[in-house]
This record gives sequence, C-alpha cells and structure tokens, in this order.
Amino acid sequence: MRFRVVHTTTYSYSDAVFLEPHAIRLRPRSDPAQRELAYCLEIEPAPVGLSHALDSEGNSAACAWFEGLTERLEIVSRLEVETLRRNPFDFLWTDGARRLGFRYSAADALARFLRADKTRLEPTAWALARSGGDTLSFLMRLNECIYESLKVVVREEGEPYRPAETLQRGEGACRDLAVLFCACCRQAGLAARFVSGYHAGDAGKQERRLHAWAEVYLPGGGWRGFDPTEGLAAADRHIALAAAAQPADAAAVSGSFRKTGATCKMSSRVKLERTEAGAAASGAC
Repeated sequence: MRFRVVHTTTYSYSDAVFLEPHAIRLRPRSDPAQRELAYCLEIEPAPVGLSHALDSEGNSAACAWFEGLTERLEIVSRLEVETLRRNPFDFLWTDGARRLGFRYSAADALARFLRADKTRLEPTAWALARSGGDTLSFLMRLNECIYESLKVVVREEGEPYRPAETLQRGEGACRDLAVLFCACCRQAGLAARFVSGYHAGDAGKQERRLHAWAEVYLPGGGWRGFDPTEGLAAADRHIALAAAAQPADAAAVSGSFRKTGATCKMSSRVKLERTEAGAAASGAC
C-alpha cells in the first residue's frame, strides 16, 4: 500500500522562550517492511542549524537548534511511503524459538530489549506465558487479551503509564498499551521494543493521530509488530517512524525550552490518505 501523510505539531508558549535543541523522529523507516518515497520537514521558526543522523537505536533523527526568542514552534512533516509486508508471519523460525523458553543467540545485543519491568505482572491474565508454550500463540493471545480487556482512550500528552498503572486503571492510550505489551513479553523472555508511527485506520477518515505499538524480535523473522490497540499483528496498514527499548527514545519530537514561569501547550494534527500505486512521489523539500 502507498500512503501520503502530513503531520503538523504545534507548540504554543505562554511567553517568549528560548528553544533548546530538539530531536525530531518523523522520517519513515526504510526496511524490508516499508520504503520511503518522499520526505519533507518544515520548521518554523527556521532553525539556525539542522543535522540528520541515525540515533543510538538506529532511527533517523533530525537535530534542530535555534537562536532568539519565540512564542510558537511548528513542525510539519510531509511523507510518502509504501508498505510492503502483507503477511506478518512470512518467515521460518530458527534457534528453537517456536517454543517459549528459548535463548537468543544474540542475547548481548538484545539485552536492553529484554530488561523486564520491576513490577511483577504475574499472576495475571496479561502474562499468559507457560514453560514450553508456543511463542506465536502467546503473542497473539496477549495481544487479544489487552485489546479485549482494556479500554482505549485518547491522551495527547504525558509519559506512558507504567504497566501496573495501566492495569489498575483498566484503560490507556495506545502508548500505554504498547508499554504493557512490551513488559509482558520481556517477563516471558522475549525481546520487545516500543514503536511510534501511524495506522491507516478507517479509510473514510483522513484525520489521524500518532500511533504506537510493539515489536518483538523473533529468530528467523527479525522484528515483528503487534498492536494491542487493534488486537492484530502489524502489517501493511502500519507505518513505522521510530523504535526503541524505551518510549522516550522513539518520541516523534523531544526537546525543551528556557523561560522562568512559561508554560507550553501542544497540539497535533495528522492527515493520512492512501494513494494510487502509480502516483508519483512529490519529492523532498
């Protein structure tokens, strides 16, 4: 599938502030599951410097730095992307990973994705792991359990809830459910990471929100997505921007400002539409 996305993020400040450097992770990943066709980033006020690089998690990140004072910061990302993975299970298991309890051959490289939350989530319906159980069945049951048992709410701002708090509340935003899913996977011995991006959703609606889900490292299949907000495995209706062991390291925009007593209000608008396969990409800025 091919998609065109325009994502506008606006920060309004109660007084003129000085902007510290901002990290922007809004460029779509290019990997076996999707490829970038076009990308354009617009920032107002214009930064005095803009550097593009891969961060420590392998995500494409732009670092913008500024001078002077401003009462508003607007970041507009325009992208076109083609998603390629129709079947989320198109792989052969290796290293005995079909059954839970296996050991990763690259455990050192995956250590940060295996570090479990200190809050013990067992015994609950969320853990579901049993010694010698089927890995894929566990992941699908966990996905369905969170989807069916927790209410999805819209929460534009704030850090993700800790897994135990999400369970206690009985509800959460997509990022809260993704963090819970990752925590349960890690307690079952599976490497998991947080993903930010977009979901195609209802084709009749163009307005969307930034979305979050999880990816699990499966020997033979690599990183594969699971979306507890939808109760489904991630395939060609998901567009990934960034992934990391910790949600903060996959944030679409991160940064701060300086001004004593000043406050900030953030708003975000995402317009997503599916395009024809033969449509030409619009190019970059």
